[in-house]
Amino acid sequence: MKIKIAIPSKGRISEPSIEILEKAGLGLKDNSNRKLFSKTHHENIDVLFARASDIPEFVEDGVVDMGITGLDLINEASADIKVLTDLKFGQTKLVLASPEESDINSVYDITDEMTIASEFPNLTKKYLKEKGLNLKIVKLSGSTEAAPFIGVSDLITDLTSTGTTLRMNHLKVIDIILDSSIKLITNHDSYNNKKELIDSITTSIKGVLDADRKKLIMMNVKSEDLEGVKKVMPSMTGPTISEVLSSEKTVAVQAVIDEDEVFKLVNDLKNAGAKDILVVPIERII
Repeated sequence: MKIKIAIPSKGRISEPSIEILEKAGLGLKDNSNRKLFSKTHHENIDVLFARASDIPEFVEDGVVDMGITGLDLINEASADIKVLTDLKFGQTKLVLASPEESDINSVYDITDEMTIASEFPNLTKKYLKEKGLNLKIVKLSGSTEAAPFIGVSDLITDLTSTGTTLRMNHLKVIDIILDSSIKLITNHDSYNNKKELIDSITTSIKGVLDADRKKLIMMNVKSEDLEGVKKVMPSMTGPTISEVLSSEKTVAVQAVIDEDEVFKLVNDLKNAGAKDILVVPIERII
């Protein structure tokens, strides 16, 4: 039973998609050549490189069993798919924007006589309908920011992560249409017929996500200092404590901690009596 996973062939989410598969144990054998297809280190799992905007339709139609793409593209295509998990990267917003010097400062300033340009005409049309508006929508495939300044439109809808590009192009955000991020998706038929392998892939990827910015901290502690160490030790489920075979009454303590806790915690643990402190990365948490 084979599984095909579609990932973006280029763009800002391509490399993070490959990286997360690598960390999940599904390294690509043909990644250096970036062909249309690549085998992975699992004999029953192959990867298809495709345009991110095509992936929702490929998954829905069963061309592939799984895919990695943005929620914005999924919703724009109105794809009937199953979201397996959020991949926690590629956060962006689809926003409504107008020129800085225009009198359009909110959705209430918009009239049906205006024109709006977008790479996301379906999401834009749905948004306008919800607001009781019926503007002309001009579909563009790039350089949306320029549309109001060359007479193409009065407004735009566009993706932004920080808003910097919009500000550089003298545009102001007047509303947020959609919060988007990158999703792992499948279609209903594949999930019903290949559930075991799809669930295994999803579990491995979730394990990578759960391990992100986590560290395993290990140390030796004299029994008499254990209570003091436990007081300063954060952990997912409480520290693991085991006996150390030595001449002293010593125990080994280990716990999973957040990366941003390491600096302060190591010093607190040392002051509480811990020694031989090790901090190591974690690949996955299942």
